[in-house]
Amino acid sequence: MEIQSILELKLQDILESMEGAGKVKVMLMTGEQQGIYQSEEAEVKGVLIAAEGAADPVVVQKIQQAVMALFQIEAHKIKIIKMK
Repeated sequence: MEIQSILELKLQDILESMEGAGKVKVMLMTGEQQGIYQSEEAEVKGVLIAAEGAADPVVVQKIQQAVMALFQIEAHKIKIIKMK
């Protein structure tokens, strides 16, 4: 299983444990980091999250803050939508 899939599953699991989030689906946009040692790690460039609880602005803010802290990315690179 590639690192992107593992990260998506781990993020989905932790967000679903967050109060109010409900069921969650996660998609990460990654770009491989290019360095001298050719690391296999992927750099997260964007996150799309569908969450049942996304109608609540407080839940959206908490999800956004968690993703920002976890991946060290700016808020505009995170999109959170309400799951139908």
